[in-house]
Amino acid sequence: MIATAARRLGLRRSATAVWLVALLVYVLAVFHRSSLAVAGLAATDRFDITAAQLSAFTVLQLVVYAGMQIPVGLALDRWGPRAVIFAGVVTLSVAQTVFALADSYPLAVGARIAVGAGDAMVFVCVLRLVNTWFEPRRIPLMTQLTGISGQAGTIVAAAPMTWALHTLGWTTSYLVTAAVGLVLAAALLAVVHDRPGARNVRGPELELRGIGSRIRTAWSDPGTQLGFWTHFSTQFSGTMLALLWGFPFFVRGEHTSPAFASALLTILILATMAAGPVIAWRTSTRPERRTRLVLGIVMAIVAVWSAVLAWPGDAPSWLLVLLVVVVAVGGPGSLVGFDFVRTYGVPERLGLATAVVNMGGFIASLSTVLAIGVVLDLLTSGGSQAYPTDAFRWAMAVQAVPWLIGAVQIWRHQRKLDRLPPASSRPRRNELQRVPAS
Repeated sequence: MIATAARRLGLRRSATAVWLVALLVYVLAVFHRSSLAVAGLAATDRFDITAAQLSAFTVLQLVVYAGMQIPVGLALDRWGPRAVIFAGVVTLSVAQTVFALADSYPLAVGARIAVGAGDAMVFVCVLRLVNTWFEPRRIPLMTQLTGISGQAGTIVAAAPMTWALHTLGWTTSYLVTAAVGLVLAAALLAVVHDRPGARNVRGPELELRGIGSRIRTAWSDPGTQLGFWTHFSTQFSGTMLALLWGFPFFVRGEHTSPAFASALLTILILATMAAGPVIAWRTSTRPERRTRLVLGIVMAIVAVWSAVLAWPGDAPSWLLVLLVVVVAVGGPGSLVGFDFVRTYGVPERLGLATAVVNMGGFIASLSTVLAIGVVLDLLTSGGSQAYPTDAFRWAMAVQAVPWLIGAVQIWRHQRKLDRLPPASSRPRRNELQRVPAS
């Protein structure tokens, strides 16, 4: 009995170590993804570009991220999370090195595309490690902790990155972050195993002939569809603010100080981290109300954005704080989409289905980021940084389109689930155990 207890303790310690190292890689990936949030205005000066060209940095990065999800899901099932995450962190480091040294817009765009590719290889692999190393009743909590803790990368991309850009300069700031990736790559090789007792796990050979059928089958799962639209509807507004348009919107559109704009982005991430455990608890204890929870989050985000955009003149500081707090809940809310996959899906297709769901929010995000840039260019004259308040109001209003589409699809696919026979639509009992208090 003592030996069994010792083995369990050792396994828990190993699981924690594996998760922490993989989580640090995810934090770095989120930082690389978000670093333009406070560097956007500096990038317009460095590369002499318009708002639409600035949007292209993030749009192309997100296009690659979303487009890579299915290949990454297939690679994950074939080569395991350890190998895929390693490839991702090395790609990120190389990409940020090129971005640091780039002196032309095309070269910088290529670097951001590579950032998207490296970023795409991380999150779904960390979720696979969570599902492999932790017992089922802890998975919902660990999934939320992964998502919200990873957002620390966005915090580093806010105030500290603002300081670094002003103090160290563009090139040095980005070279330092690239070097951190190489350190984490070494730690990954030393600590992370694909599963207990196996450093590397390999799946069956990939056959091109059957890939299309596997993708269609994974998408046909009701949990995949509901999860996709959940991720699509809840995440994009916060992602849009954190990745690119938050800082310019607050400074140029609402005329806040740069320091307050950075503080708002920090509050966005802190609120995301605070909301995560609450969403995890609610998801685990009342799984039958997950769809209501998601739709409630979407409605709250729509309401607070409507108040900000309809406010005569600049919105007051308290309303901007409320905006980022409410929008922040959409981050943990999007992770409910992965819980739909876990409880309604087929375990053999978990990796690919998770990757498909992960595409949802980023498809909505890249569409919104690009649309905002286009609207700003159409309504702005006098230079790429002379954004009038009215232009920002109309630009931010384009978010109404993905909210409407997403909410309708969530309602539609939940009704499909409700019409299925009870045995096929009911979540598996072993997956609905309550998350213990932490």
